[in-house]
Amino acid sequence: MAVARAAPIKVRSELESARKQGDDLFTLLKPDAIYDRPIAERHRVIFYIGHLDAFDSIQICREGLGLKSTDPELDALFQAGIDPDSGHLPADTPADWPSLDAVRSYVQRCRKRVDEYLDDAPEESVCMALEHRVMHFETLAYMFHSFPYDKKMAQNAETEKYASRPTHVNSWRDIPAGSTLLGKPRDGTFGWDNEYEEFESHVPAFRIQQFDVANGEYLKFVEDGAELPHFWIRRDKGLFWRGMFEEIPLPLDWPVYVNQLEAEAYAKWSGATLPSEAQFQRAAYGSEADGNRLYPWGDAAPSVATGNFDLTRWNPEPVYAHPQGESAFGVSQLIGNGWEWTRTPFEPFPGFKPHLAYPGYSANFFDGDHFVLKGGSPRTASRLLRRSFRNWFRRDYPYLYATFRCVLE
Repeated sequence: MAVARAAPIKVRSELESARKQGDDLFTLLKPDAIYDRPIAERHRVIFYIGHLDAFDSIQICREGLGLKSTDPELDALFQAGIDPDSGHLPADTPADWPSLDAVRSYVQRCRKRVDEYLDDAPEESVCMALEHRVMHFETLAYMFHSFPYDKKMAQNAETEKYASRPTHVNSWRDIPAGSTLLGKPRDGTFGWDNEYEEFESHVPAFRIQQFDVANGEYLKFVEDGAELPHFWIRRDKGLFWRGMFEEIPLPLDWPVYVNQLEAEAYAKWSGATLPSEAQFQRAAYGSEADGNRLYPWGDAAPSVATGNFDLTRWNPEPVYAHPQGESAFGVSQLIGNGWEWTRTPFEPFPGFKPHLAYPGYSANFFDGDHFVLKGGSPRTASRLLRRSFRNWFRRDYPYLYATFRCVLE
């Protein structure tokens, strides 16, 4: 069988655009931050400058085309990220890494190599490289968000007004019993190994909140003794939200960003539970009349009218924004504005096979410590918003843009 090749003009344009997005992202930091580690569980920033193009070269040239690397030692250094638990943190120092000039020179060699062979590369290898790159735009945002403001270049604040509107009512939506699709068929379009195979799952009737839990709702939990979430700060004048470039008075109608343990504790406190992955799929993509939709709002491609995603904003929006993006059952923002925690451990679907070119991508995390997230955040690229895409993190990881809603069974 012939190997599917990438469409050269479209792919080159998309790759060039993604490279520029990444290069621009690193300019948000001042030079003295490049060798810092803003999140203890992650590499220093210098690693990611090399990693994005190392991955492209490894997957497209070495794995995709079988070409021998000209930089094997640097490939090994920049090949893979880390995900240690809080008890096994990395201990490297800035002196353990190459100079910035050396890393930039390596990046240029990787790009030249990829550009030379791109037209011959398998389409799957190129899609893997592109999606890996835009995934890191989001994880880098988490890291950069954790830097103090004096480590970042000044930016114009977003122009929206931060004052909250009158309290909204987070009503319950009834989801009738029915089947939902999980996973992805092998239909020739790209997917990561954990997305396969597609299968139907019967979901009993349940109720789900129309909106994600907002800061104002979570505040009652805090007033009852819960700890402040990672993105909240208490100052003399009250509570503030720690934005990427400034602190602002806590917007009560924005979704609360929490880790999975905090989301689970809130749900229990409120007499509910978190949704399972199958319940999320049913509420987001199911319908009584049309079967399973491609997106909550239907089969039309994502747009600015249907949600807050695709790296257009740094901040969330009110939980009731974008009513055009509601699901068939009237549930809002199931894609965008914040990943949604589920109670489902990250596990393989029936028929799972590790990808030969990247066998550890998913399999290394089927450990019971990582949980599935669905949907997407303001910094999630549109190409990752497909129905089958699965995200996952450790339960206690507080840095990501992740919210939740409750269900009653």
